[in-house]
Amino acid sequence: MNTRYMAASVAVITAAVSVMPAMPASASTNFDLRRKVVGAAGIMNVMNIEGEVTRGEFADMLVNASSFGSTAVSVSTTSVFADVPKEHAYAASIRTAVEQGWMTGYLGGVFKPDQTITLQEAIRGILALLGYTNTDFTGDQVGARYAKYQFLDLDECMDTKTNTELMNKDDCINLFYNLLKCDTKDGQTYGKILGCELTSDGEINPITLTDNVLKGPKVIRRSHSLEEYIPFKLDSVNCFLNGDGITIDHLRQVVKDSDYVVVYYHTGTKTIWAYDSNGGSDNSRGAVHGTIQNIYYSSADVMTPSAVQLGDSNVSGSDEYVDSGIKYQLKDTDMQFAFSVYGNMRVGDEVTLVYEVAGTDSDGEPIYNVIDYLED
Repeated sequence: MNTRYMAASVAVITAAVSVMPAMPASASTNFDLRRKVVGAAGIMNVMNIEGEVTRGEFADMLVNASSFGSTAVSVSTTSVFADVPKEHAYAASIRTAVEQGWMTGYLGGVFKPDQTITLQEAIRGILALLGYTNTDFTGDQVGARYAKYQFLDLDECMDTKTNTELMNKDDCINLFYNLLKCDTKDGQTYGKILGCELTSDGEINPITLTDNVLKGPKVIRRSHSLEEYIPFKLDSVNCFLNGDGITIDHLRQVVKDSDYVVVYYHTGTKTIWAYDSNGGSDNSRGAVHGTIQNIYYSSADVMTPSAVQLGDSNVSGSDEYVDSGIKYQLKDTDMQFAFSVYGNMRVGDEVTLVYEVAGTDSDGEPIYNVIDYLED
């Protein structure tokens, strides 16, 4: 059993949001950030963003982005439209979107759930979420809504798209990110509905999306499965491995092929963050397992550990260790306490470290900072 002996909240949040890039000055145009925020908010699956978006899919996104969220009925008990049977994947979301006035059907009692949604239709839904109704627009309703969409900067990063053009998944990521940081009709930041907060430069702060309801860490070994640990269905989750977006099938394969994978999850947004020994695409994050070989202290403070070094036993039952050559820096107060004389980690203990690379040293070698740990 893996046991963890630390105040978890700060380290867990740090580990999870390390999948997000640091907030740059031009964050509003950082698509990778936008994609991860929208995924972490649980609005849409951002792993496969190829292709256009159907009206059924967009109805589901609207429900996920609303106050209904995860409390929305998952199964429809009635058929509202002739072409949307109650067994349809988006039947419940379509019913909710129409009942709330976010979307409308067509003459003849059909919804056309598989038809690609246009920007014009998407704008109607987004403005409805913000509290606007037909009475807020006079004359040309379509033109008036488009003007409001532009006025509210909902067109940020997609301002070349015209009203009648079809929406793809990139467009939806940009549109819903813009929604999250937009003010509602009564002047409140919309993203607060989903627990979002804005940074000083007016962008969504990804840290607030992974608060203390985040669960983990958990070491999943090759003989186990994600289903044994994750308490929600895995058919529409957002997955990140060492900071990179992946599919759930990819993550299942990683668990199957790896000796260990460290996993965190967030039930509300159905998001999984995983770390393994391969590191991310930029080798900036990952996990490492081994036996504590040395705990280092600086000469300036002999009571506060500065780094830990891991090694594996050469021979079963032997006290000799293989020198890994890597010192994992202990910069966080919780990490320093855990590996100090006051904590529970000692030389010879087995441990799994979650790390991030914080630049390079004077020799050009990576500097590894420990952001979380589990004792085996």
